[in-house]
Amino acid sequence: MENEARKKRIFSGIQPSGELTLGSYMGAIKSWIGLQDEYECIYCIVDMHAITVRQVPADLRRRSLNQLAQYIACGLDPQKNIMFIQSHVPQHAELSWILGCYSMFGELSRMTQFKQKSQQHADNITAGLFTYPVLMAADILLYQADLVPVGDDQKQHVELCRNIAQRFNGIYSDTFVLPEAFIPQVGARIMSLSKPTAKMSKSDPDGCVYMMDKPEEILRKFKRAVTDSETAVRYDKENKPGISNLLTIYSAATGKTIAQAEEDFAGQGYGIFKPAVGEAVVELMRPIREEAERLIADKAYLESVYRDGAQRAQHLAQKTLSKVQRKIGFIAR
Repeated sequence: MENEARKKRIFSGIQPSGELTLGSYMGAIKSWIGLQDEYECIYCIVDMHAITVRQVPADLRRRSLNQLAQYIACGLDPQKNIMFIQSHVPQHAELSWILGCYSMFGELSRMTQFKQKSQQHADNITAGLFTYPVLMAADILLYQADLVPVGDDQKQHVELCRNIAQRFNGIYSDTFVLPEAFIPQVGARIMSLSKPTAKMSKSDPDGCVYMMDKPEEILRKFKRAVTDSETAVRYDKENKPGISNLLTIYSAATGKTIAQAEEDFAGQGYGIFKPAVGEAVVELMRPIREEAERLIADKAYLESVYRDGAQRAQHLAQKTLSKVQRKIGFIAR
């Protein structure tokens, strides 16, 4: 128990934005599996963040459940991690309002993502879009998280979170742990199959492999992957980005080194190499897809996971919220 108490706490908010990709699995999710023994991990499906842009209600519900199922299928253990849906823990909204009263208009207006999303959704620039970094701060600070895994595009939000926490702590004495951006061990950087100089992305469906794709769909995408006019299977990121990307994927899927992969396909040409990479990915994804499909069909189990997760999350969240409410002068309930 003493060792348990020393574990650092990680909070990660996951947008229910659709199917997970091969890129997200190889680049991030695989490395998360090891974190669950080393850290106390909290994974939150952030459906409240999702509604800053218009959603089809049935799709949002489906994606939230599917994403939870896929993360479990990848190896995240609901017993070792707290896994829940953001809207099921009302303390997120309550703390967000309070922190909004300690956030400056100027600092929110400088958020790069607000500027970008305002351009993308010019007909729907809502107050929620403007203040969602405050909700993100509440997500993190509620759990006194030490570390927040983020990409480069979210570092600014962690800095804002720290600023808000420091401002509150300065007024009312130490209340919040100051979180740090955490860059977990990065797995393979997977690029688009159709544009191998760009990262694999859902915005490029032809170049993107989804974890729930059927085997025949995966094979079709790899057979059509963009390569070059040579025939040699060798790693050369600058001159052969397509083949280099496929070698990276093959290596990550099989556990072989790039050099071993090059040796395996020496003199064999792309017509043999591309389907072989597809087959390796099919076999890597098969048990995950099958387990995810089983979990998605077992609504009672998924419900037990997110209800238990919300209960555990609320226990932690209420401790922080009660402390905050007392410090700012609210009467205890």
